[in-house]
Amino acid sequence: MIERYTLPAMGRIWQDDYRLELWLKIEVAACEGWAKVGKIPLEAVEVIKEKADFSWERVQEIEETTQHDVLAFLTNVAENVGDEAKYIHLGLTSSDVLDTALSLQLIEASDILLEKMDRLIKVLGEKALEYKDTLQMGRSHGIHAEPITFGLKFALWYDEIRRQKERLAFAKEEIRFGQVSGAVGTFANVDPEVEEWVCKSLGLKPEPVSTQIIQRDRHAFYVTTLAGIASSLDKIATEIRNLQRTDVHEVEEAFAKGQKGSSAMPHKKNPIIAERICGMARILRGNAQVALENVALWHERDISHSSAERVILPDSTIALDYMLAKAIQMLDNLTVYPEQMLENMEKVYGLIFSQRLMLSLVDKGISREESYALVQKNAMEAWDKKRSFKDIVLEDKGIMSILSLEEVEELFDYSYHTKNIDYIFKRVGLLK
Repeated sequence: MIERYTLPAMGRIWQDDYRLELWLKIEVAACEGWAKVGKIPLEAVEVIKEKADFSWERVQEIEETTQHDVLAFLTNVAENVGDEAKYIHLGLTSSDVLDTALSLQLIEASDILLEKMDRLIKVLGEKALEYKDTLQMGRSHGIHAEPITFGLKFALWYDEIRRQKERLAFAKEEIRFGQVSGAVGTFANVDPEVEEWVCKSLGLKPEPVSTQIIQRDRHAFYVTTLAGIASSLDKIATEIRNLQRTDVHEVEEAFAKGQKGSSAMPHKKNPIIAERICGMARILRGNAQVALENVALWHERDISHSSAERVILPDSTIALDYMLAKAIQMLDNLTVYPEQMLENMEKVYGLIFSQRLMLSLVDKGISREESYALVQKNAMEAWDKKRSFKDIVLEDKGIMSILSLEEVEELFDYSYHTKNIDYIFKRVGLLK
């Protein structure tokens, strides 16, 4: 049993013997609850607390015969406790233990994820400020649009991950429910005060209405929240992948000494961390679909959900934990090329100032349609002849009869597009 504590924290949560430890904690708490309502002698509870134990190997051995994990567990615990074991699991059904333990596991998993999200938010905020004024080409449809700053990308990601963290914190509270209500949730064989005690002692809230299970809309909300976070990481990683492309080359993932990019091509440096994040996001979105399918069960319960949950819940939390760690690593060590960003901006001959030129003509009283046509004609010529857009505009007698040389020169100024960056950063909370 000691070996599991050498695992990463998230992996430990989903170890079988750790799950059984939570089961034992719930069973002991139920006995305490029964003692409080006078159903079980206090002396018996003390014996149970002292002797209750299990061996994962022995539970597996018993389950080979019982084909029931909770009964195998209870049989093994009874072997250690003796006569007082008759008070264990009194009035409970298996799902009382299973679902309450699952809530504890998901809460603990949430705490680990929230801590990593805090670290990611910190990195994003630092990078946003570092590159706040680093000019970069803004793109729409993959095509050069108008200038932004690289820091603005980080500010956007910073704000989005903060929102996702708030959603996860809410989802954690949505899953903070336990149940000890008996076979179909009617408390026919268990006192409601027992449930109150168990939940209070474990830091949970009693499920207001349960059947034999805690309803799976809670778990679906939780998993879809994880998928949403994964999709935001996918979004960030996709942008890094695009910016690392050879024909863009504005950023690169850190490349360690001795690292190899390709078995065939020694020159390759690939965005492997970003690609990993994108691929794993697909898994979480698939798992979210399974969680939604688990909401509809037969009557008061069936177990079609539980087999799927044994895969999707550990896998989703472990995968997202890994993705967050990798995103922190990728962004914290990102290599950035501001000179290449400027060089890329110059590739379109100054056409990124077309909108400002059009609006200036409108300000002079020219109709928007006429202004658009004038500017577009010159823009297409710049593309076709691979000439400076500004030079072509300066040669256009129609435009120059409306605007002065000084006005045209002022229109082709990058700082015009970044004058409100500080305002945006203040709105996001990155500047005071």
